[in-house]
Amino acid sequence: RQHPEKRPFESWAEIEALAERLGPVYGPMIVFAAAAGLRPGEWIALEHRDLDREARVVYVRRAFAHGRLQRTKTRRSTRAVALQMIALEALGRLPSRPGTSLLFPAPRGGYLDLHNFRRRTWKPAQLASGIEPLRRPYDLRHTFATFALRAGISTFDLSRFMGASLAMIDRH
Repeated sequence: RQHPEKRPFESWAEIEALAERLGPVYGPMIVFAAAAGLRPGEWIALEHRDLDREARVVYVRRAFAHGRLQRTKTRRSTRAVALQMIALEALGRLPSRPGTSLLFPAPRGGYLDLHNFRRRTWKPAQLASGIEPLRRPYDLRHTFATFALRAGISTFDLSRFMGASLAMIDRH
């Protein structure tokens, strides 16, 4: 299978500009995604109970993919992820959504449909922000990895944070 080219964002300023364009509901979500390095299905499935703000940790226990909730991709994917301050600040900017246990619910509640989000919201916001080439939501994960490696984090530690094998990190 041919994998699409990885296109991490260039800077936090670019991510913040896109977040501003996405607004108060989706903007903090994509900043969190870039700062945490989770797979889209993992951050879509996050619930408030998975977040420990005091310990600055989010627990990845499940993923939402193909219209249903499931276990994480691999055994190593079930993990505790330390959160950067930028991720916690993004969570603090989320509007209150009583009646849902999800951190990032869809506009009408329930799980966010990533396909609809990409088509209706993500792509138009990138075009309006002048981002070229266009990125996929999954590229937020690659952005996290790129920024972490630039900051001097070892590939071994990065593989643990991201719930991926060392070979997978090296390959990408």
